[in-house]
Amino acid sequence: MSRLWSRLGARTAAVALLSVGVAGGFYLGEDRQTRPSDATAQVGRVEIEQSRYAQTEHVVESARYQTELRSAQRAEAAAELAARKAAAERAARKKREAEAKAKAAAEEAARKAAEKTSKPYDGPIPASCSEYSGNRKIGCAMLVDAGFGMDQMPCLDRLWNKESGWNHQARNPSSGAYGIPQALPGSKMGSAGDDWQTNPATQIEWGLGYIKGRYGTPCRAWAHSQDTGWY
Repeated sequence: MSRLWSRLGARTAAVALLSVGVAGGFYLGEDRQTRPSDATAQVGRVEIEQSRYAQTEHVVESARYQTELRSAQRAEAAAELAARKAAAERAARKKREAEAKAKAAAEEAARKAAEKTSKPYDGPIPASCSEYSGNRKIGCAMLVDAGFGMDQMPCLDRLWNKESGWNHQARNPSSGAYGIPQALPGSKMGSAGDDWQTNPATQIEWGLGYIKGRYGTPCRAWAHSQDTGWY
């Protein structure tokens, strides 16, 4: 009887131990099935975060690149504009210089041509202004006062004798030129005085200034008048 109970107790213990082992195995098996799944999910989340970070970095880097590219393009455009402006200014300056040189060369050529073709006065030179009278005498005195020599008086006499006959009221009916020097218009002589219409001295002063500024001397003005018919 005692042996029977001993055997029953041993079987009961064995069954209990087996149950514990089965339960433990089931638990261990379930734990093995659950833990890899959790680790995979965590890895997935890490990969997603890394992907999002990489995308963010790409967007930031792309925006930075676009900003730098636009800045470089603006700088390049500004440099190109400045270069074009400088080139245009150089071209304009060279054009002005070339035009000024061409004008000076043309004037010099005209002066030399006038000297070659001019017919200078080679007649007698008056000893003094006393050899003249009227407006001619006034003109002679003013010519000397203006710094010209007496050798210029015969040219001036011929020039203004041709233009107006030394008549301070002479008027050209076709052109409107007026006075001894035949200023056109006559009002130009107002720069020498308000009485330019009636005072021969005012007209002569203006006429001598015009000749000096345009031709240098009365004889050159006379030579031009002989070549072209006007001065």
